[in-house]
Order: sequence, then structure tokens, then C-alpha cells
Amino acid sequence: MAASTENPLTLMAAQNLALRRAAVEATWDDRTLLANPENRQAVTDTLADLDAGRLRVAEPVDQPDGSGDVNQNWLVHDWIKKAVILYFPLCEMQTLEVGPMEFHDKIPLKKGYAALGVRVVPHAIARYGAFLGNGVVMMPSYVNIGAYVDEGTMVDTWATVGTCAQIGKRVHLSGGTGIGGVLEPVQAAPVIIEDDCFIGSRCIVVEGVRVGREAVLGAGVILTQSTKIIDVSGPEPVEYRGVVPPRSVVIPGTLPRTFPAGTYGVPCALIIGQRKPSTDKKVSLNEVLRTHALAV
Repeated sequence: MAASTENPLTLMAAQNLALRRAAVEATWDDRTLLANPENRQAVTDTLADLDAGRLRVAEPVDQPDGSGDVNQNWLVHDWIKKAVILYFPLCEMQTLEVGPMEFHDKIPLKKGYAALGVRVVPHAIARYGAFLGNGVVMMPSYVNIGAYVDEGTMVDTWATVGTCAQIGKRVHLSGGTGIGGVLEPVQAAPVIIEDDCFIGSRCIVVEGVRVGREAVLGAGVILTQSTKIIDVSGPEPVEYRGVVPPRSVVIPGTLPRTFPAGTYGVPCALIIGQRKPSTDKKVSLNEVLRTHALAV
């Protein structure tokens, strides 16, 4: 049999991770195992890797789409979400003092921003177990445990990034944006905002909705799994749910719906155009905002 060409260190790391996953899964099924040091260590090591970005709750798997472009499928690691849930009973309530401010919580605050190359403006808060990539800017905002915020992203004033949400590179989460979190059910996909997206002010994206790369959401767009996302840029409407296609330009809309008390407009989202892939992203974004007169 031919000798393996796989890097021994890589192979060892994979084997160690498999053992850790097995320990987390066993502890999930039998919480009394939290009394064992080995099982506790498996949980805390997983949280340390989440905090450092060595692991993430969901990760992209690139696949060619036949046109020379690439579509991203996302693989959700539910065992990592189990580790996040198991981490809570391992932590005790404690008082944290930061200057004149006081907190009383189980989960420590994230530290080491200077070494990470992250700018954090008072009163921005990220919890331990959240990853922030190099060049991330946090205005007064909040990033919860298990979230992944990739490099160059702006989390603007009063924006929130929920538990285990996945935010790509060079994303702008405008003021007041609410990105939902999810822990249970553990099989549920988190909210995913792919690279180079612009999410306008007061947008809400929840329930595992995925926003494709380079998409633009105008101010006030609300996306849930039940929200109809309708492409009205062509001769016939095309409907999506739970996913915004890459490079889409989206605004809030309404659809008429008849109830016993009468006909009323219910929220939807309208795709009114596309960002051009051939144009520089920042220039393209400015053109999109001007062309479609979008509020951001």
C-alpha cells in the first residue's frame, strides 16, 4: 500500500478534533459527564478555538456553478453549537468591572483587541467565544458568543450580531441592524451574511436567512424564513425564501393579503436590481445606491 502523503501534524490535529467532538457529543447526551475533567476540557477547548477563529459554527464550501463563478454552500457543525450550550453550566456568575461600568454575567468579555487588530469604540461589547477578524471595527454595538465576524467588517452603531451568526469579509452592518442568533435546535443554520454585503440601517435578518455575497439590503428590510423575497427586476416575478441571491439589491415591500377583517399589506422584500460583478465593489455600491435611490 502506498505511503500516505498527508501531513502528519494535520492528521494528528484531525484525530484530536474527532476525539474532542466525540467527548462533546457524549456530554450532550449525558450531562453528568460535565463532572469529568476530560469532558469539561473538550467543551472549554472548543470555546477557546471559537474565540480564536480556529473553529466556527458554520463554514462555506465553495462549489463551481458551471458559469465560471462559485456558489457557496454552508456546512453547519451542530456539535460546536452543543459545546456553546454546554459551556454555560460550566461558568459561574461573576461581577465584572470595566472602569465605572459593572456587569454581572456568566460569560467573560472578549479581550486582546489590539493584538487582533480590531478597533472597539466605547461602548462596544463582544463576548468570549466570538471571533473578530483583523480590521473589524465595532462602533457601540454587540457581538454574542459563537458569532464569527470576518476581516474588514464594520459593525456600526447599535448593530447586534446574534449567537453563532456568520458575517463575511468587508461587510457593513449599518446602524441599528439586527442579525439574529440561534443555538437551538442545534441543527438549525445560523444567519449568514456573505462577503462584501451592505446591510442598511435598521434591517433585521433572522431565522437562518442567508444573504449572498455582495448583496445590498436597503434600510428597513426584514428577512425571516417566511418572508417572501421577490425578484421584480425581470418581466416575471421570481420568488425566494430564506436566501437572498448574490449581488441582489433589495428594498422593503408589501403584498396584499385578505383576512376576515379585510385586505392588508404584509411585509415582503423586493429584489430590484443587481450589482455588477465587473465593477469595483465600493464603486459598484455607490452606483447602486444612487441608481436605485436607496435609503441606507
